[in-house]
Amino acid sequence: MASPHKPRRRKKAPTPEPSSINKEIATTLSKSAPSSPPFPLAAFLGPAKKSTSQWVILPLVLIAVGIFRWSTGFWGYSGFNVPPMYGDFEAQRHWMEITSHLPISQWYFHDLPYWGLDYPPLTAYHSWLLGKIGFLFDERWFALRTSRGIEDQLLKVYMRATVIVSEYLVYIPAAVILNRKLGRFRGVSSWDSSVALVAILMQPATILIDHAHFQYNTVMLGFTLASISSMLAGRHLWGSVFFVAALCYKQMALYYAPAVAFYLIGICLLPYFDLSRFIALVVTTLLSFVVCFAPLLLGAIYEHSHSIEPIPGLGQLPDLPFSSSLPITVSKSAWYYPPLLELAQSLHRIFPFARGIFEDKVANLWCAVHTLHKLNKYPILQMQRISTVVTIISILPATMTISLFPRGELLPWAMASTSWGFYLCSFQVHEKTVLLPLLPLTVLLGGDGGLSTEIRAWVGWTNMLGVWTLFPLLKRDELRMPYVVLSLLWAWLLGLPPTSLSLYFGSQSQKNGLSPLVKALHLAFYAVMLIWHVLETFVDTPREKPDLWVVLNVLVGFAGFGVCFLWCTWQLILRSGMMEDYFGFRIRVEAKQQKPKKKRR
Repeated sequence: MASPHKPRRRKKAPTPEPSSINKEIATTLSKSAPSSPPFPLAAFLGPAKKSTSQWVILPLVLIAVGIFRWSTGFWGYSGFNVPPMYGDFEAQRHWMEITSHLPISQWYFHDLPYWGLDYPPLTAYHSWLLGKIGFLFDERWFALRTSRGIEDQLLKVYMRATVIVSEYLVYIPAAVILNRKLGRFRGVSSWDSSVALVAILMQPATILIDHAHFQYNTVMLGFTLASISSMLAGRHLWGSVFFVAALCYKQMALYYAPAVAFYLIGICLLPYFDLSRFIALVVTTLLSFVVCFAPLLLGAIYEHSHSIEPIPGLGQLPDLPFSSSLPITVSKSAWYYPPLLELAQSLHRIFPFARGIFEDKVANLWCAVHTLHKLNKYPILQMQRISTVVTIISILPATMTISLFPRGELLPWAMASTSWGFYLCSFQVHEKTVLLPLLPLTVLLGGDGGLSTEIRAWVGWTNMLGVWTLFPLLKRDELRMPYVVLSLLWAWLLGLPPTSLSLYFGSQSQKNGLSPLVKALHLAFYAVMLIWHVLETFVDTPREKPDLWVVLNVLVGFAGFGVCFLWCTWQLILRSGMMEDYFGFRIRVEAKQQKPKKKRR
């Protein structure tokens, strides 16, 4: 006889509601026809949303972005066939040459007019390692003095491969981990995080500068992402270590330093002063710098004891670079003079204060002002002081906000704001340093509201403007084609102009709409960029103004970056809750003041 008992049906687990970040995508994919996704990148990964494991998607994504990087490397590079100095490709190769052949005490002294080493020690150690490995393949590539200007095709393959390997060892893992942390922190689904990851790794400016023009910026950017990721996870000591590594690889990481420093100060002071945490952070930071500089300084002591001079043939140790400004006189016979000399010379090379306010035309405040009022007639020291004061003023709102509200999710916003402040106002800015403010802004695609209309529109517009300001540099390197392909591909994947106007006029703009003012602003800049390209291609500049198109590029870029700086700073303040607390307090005070008084009986 069958038992009358009937097993209870298991209740279906409630389907997790899509985060407010990406409700727009979820709604569009569920209600719309498959032919009308929110933007092409979401449609491309749409079939894998339910049927494919995210651990299968990740390797495919990494292979795809790797193919684009390697394909970009088929084109030319900075300084190709342009003697006698060539360009950044030759600079990086030359550093591998001198670090792999010369004693370590001579690295920052050797033949400074010809691409003298002017980056921090981690770059030098990285160059040493790559030079030693390359020497195993072909000794001619890095032969001391005789290899200058070498343009062997196999050398090009090796150098391109070193950029990709370095990026996949540092930048790519850091980007993947941070993207996942940002997503989990705010309840973003793994599929949405995969969409954001592709957008981050396909960022055109980074690919064009590192894999076409040729540099190793992604190593420094990767350490920065690792630092943000560690701090989001509450591992602030590791975050400090990674950020020091970024600073010791490229000094441009200083653009982020105010935001990071004031964030760490904030977590030590709030909600109460944590002395043990403060001491631990200070000690960890100092030890990290010591570890990075130790091989350089210990090598100077060892080589001096073996009569190896920093400048061969000089017969004595050179004077300290800053000896005239020191309050005391340091004896050259002191045991600590060689490491002190090495430290002072490396800092002198890393921070070239003797140069002008800018070297090339870059879309920042000083170059824009220079087109109307020539700044080269002012003393360099005076311009240094002015730029320092203006830079400090520009980063004050972000540093104050992140110190008062030290929350991990606000750190990318603060870093974007301070790096824009440095890019727009600081001394000796290069056009390639636009990669620094673009990085924290682009990783926001994986965070709170990252794929919504507003964030995608602002991040997309800023990236398109950023890569557009790099065009004059890329044009000199004969990199027009990869510029067109990568920038338009990224715009198409994210549904941005000029490939699509749906973000500003379609159903997406109506649901989570941008204000009419923002739409008009973005579209006006897109139109100006397109018109500029047409004029630059088909209309010759007047003879008396050969740089007319480049100057217009600078002025438009500066205006756009200034708007983005203000938007990032405003978003940081809004998301911190500062304005909400202030206006809430004002409303309560006014309500209390307007309370009707009780009538006397």
